[in-house]
Parts: sequence; C-alpha cells; structure tokens
Amino acid sequence: MGLLISLTGCAVNPVTGERQLSLISESQEISMGKEQYKPTVQLQGGQYQADPELTDYVQSVGQKLAAVSDRPDLPYEFVILNSSVPNAWALPSGKIAINRGLLTKLEDEAQLASVLGHEITHAAARHSVQRMQQGMILNAGIAGLGIALSDNDYASLIMGGAALGSQLTMAQYSQGNELEADHYGVEYMVKAGYDPQAAVELQQIFVKLAEGNNSSWVDGLFASHPPSQERVRANQALVDKLGNPGGYRGEQVYDNKLAYLRSKQPAYDAQDEALKMANEGNMDAALEKVNKAIKIEPKEPAFYALRGQILKEQGKGDAAQKDFDKAVSLYPEMFSYRLYRGLGYLDADKVSAARTDLEAANKVVPTAIAYLRLGDIAVKQNRKEEAAQYYAAVAQTDSDLAKEAQQKLAALQQS
Repeated sequence: MGLLISLTGCAVNPVTGERQLSLISESQEISMGKEQYKPTVQLQGGQYQADPELTDYVQSVGQKLAAVSDRPDLPYEFVILNSSVPNAWALPSGKIAINRGLLTKLEDEAQLASVLGHEITHAAARHSVQRMQQGMILNAGIAGLGIALSDNDYASLIMGGAALGSQLTMAQYSQGNELEADHYGVEYMVKAGYDPQAAVELQQIFVKLAEGNNSSWVDGLFASHPPSQERVRANQALVDKLGNPGGYRGEQVYDNKLAYLRSKQPAYDAQDEALKMANEGNMDAALEKVNKAIKIEPKEPAFYALRGQILKEQGKGDAAQKDFDKAVSLYPEMFSYRLYRGLGYLDADKVSAARTDLEAANKVVPTAIAYLRLGDIAVKQNRKEEAAQYYAAVAQTDSDLAKEAQQKLAALQQS
C-alpha cells in the first residue's frame, strides 16, 4: 500500500474525546496496520512458537481488555515476539506485540494486563497515526533505510515500506501520549476486573531498571516508552481516585502459564551469550553456547539459524545448510531463515533452490541482498531484463550494496 494520505480535516479522538487533526482515515489506518504487522513482527525476532499455549493466554488477556476499550471493533491481534529484549509495542489498528523478554520480568496477570492495556490505548487513541501526521515517520518508507535491530544481519538492507512498521514501534511517543496510555490503560484494567495497582508497580519496576542503566531495557521498551517518576505519581493518583477497587491479580495462573518459558530461559541466555561471542569473532565459543541452547530447547528455530550462521562463518557450508533447513522447517514463514538458506544454496550453485528461497523471503521483507542475488540468478538464467530490474532497485538504495548493483547494471547494459 502506498501512503496515500488525504486531507480530511479534524476529527474527535475516540479515546480522549478531543478534536484533533485527522490526515489519515480509519480505513487507511487499518490497512497500514495489516500491511506492516507481519514484516514488523519478523524484523523484531519473529513469533515465539515453542509454547503456543502461552500465546493463546496472552491473546485472551489482550482481547479481554480490547473488548472494554474505546475502540472494541478494531481488528486487534496479540503476538509474543521471540526476543530477549524487554519490549512491547502497538501498530495502528490494534496490532500489538509483547516480547518474550518482557513476559519473564512480570509477576502476575494484572501486570501483563497493565502492559497490554497501555498498548491498546496507543492503538485506540491513534497515537502512531498522530506521530505520522506530525511528519516524524512519513519518510520511513524510503528504500534502503538502516534500522538498528539486534540479532538481524540484514536490518540495514531492508527495502521499501517494510521498514515503516519498525520505525513506528521504535519512535518515541510524546510525554502526553504516554500519560494518556497510562491513564486509559488503567481504566481499561478496572473495567476488565484487574487490580489497577499493578500499573503503578509496573512503572516503579521500569524506573528502577532505567536507573540501573540496563542497556537491553533502555534500547528496547524505554526507547519508545520512557519511564519517569511523573508517570508513577500520575498512575498512583488515578488509582487513589478510583478508590483502590482491588481486582484480579492472577499470580498463580501467570506462574503456571510462564512455567514452560521460564524452564527454558537458560537456553535463551545461552543464545544471547552465543550472539555476543559471535559478534566478537569468537566462533568456537559461540558454537559451544548455541549447542547448549539447542540441547535445552530443540524446538526453537532461532537456535538452528544462529548455529547455521556460525558454521557458515567457519567455512562449514554443508553443515550450515542443514541447520538452515531445520530452522525453515520449524518456521517456514520467517524471512531471515529463507534468506540464509537461499544465500547458502547460491554459494553451492543450487540456483533454482536459491531463487525459490530468496523470492519467498522478499515477499515478507524485501532486502537489498536478496534483490541483488536474485539479479545474479537472473543473469545466470539469461533473464537479462529481470536482472536489470533487480539491480536497478538495489542501485537506488543507500545500502552498501548499491555500488555493486550499479556496476552490474552498467555491465549488463553494455553486454
């Protein structure tokens, strides 16, 4: 979808009741959320799939809160992202994600409801849309945007509109937006039967962690949702105003639902250590750590993808391809796994298999590297016009591959 934004004047905010500028219609908002949801999920770790019951649980809590929101008819969706970075975000139209790394920091269902109620308010109050209208995000669809996404080798090579959703999730909300999300999120919690004191506790936890300079929190949740004592005080004042109605906490239920993930936490800790070691060039130690992760949790596709990357760096292409095969078999839709395998196939001169994987990856998240290599494949298969189109697309980006694409395009035009 092109960002075709029509001037529609002012409208009443469905949550606050205030009149505000409305340049993006509700139908455009819903279309943007739908279009950006899948690539944004995949650019930030993909879905956590090892425990489907946990996803069902998060969805049930989210839908309970969405039903009492000021926009209950939005097409809400809730997903757990497979990332250790504690974070949560909302795209336009109620597409909401919470990271695996944040779930393990929470103590009960009421705190989970506080997180989800906050994100539901961002969606219901059209906060992302407001940021776009203010010109903060509208240029995010430009090809070749570089995005600082951990654990993603191809983040700087993303092309076209696939970058927009990640820009939306990482851009900082205004202080007013954050206080609104806190306020109405608490109201939604009360309507859904939860203890609103959990929202105060959550902000207190965030403030303490921010003061402790925990980099993963600062880079994740706090980048777009800055904590402050002001937010703690505002939440407490609202809870006091409500007369401390009490409500459901759900500690035991939450513990039961998180039991599987928490039992596998050593595997994800080992993965994080392996990534750090690999980035430092210590491939042997990284391999040892990722092998430990796989032994603890053999159902996690990200572990096989990481081991495949490490093995490829060690020059063990055949072994790497087996791991990429395993990752794809466990999560066929994940663009990066198809990209890794497709590039491996190309290295092995398995051109048809490479083309299939690279095209599949590009359907979800187009990248300059996939476009460039699809151009190379098209040359090999004597499809010169198609190759020129691939090269031309990469040549126009700001990526490091643009020069190679320009040279190959020029050579093709001279041949």
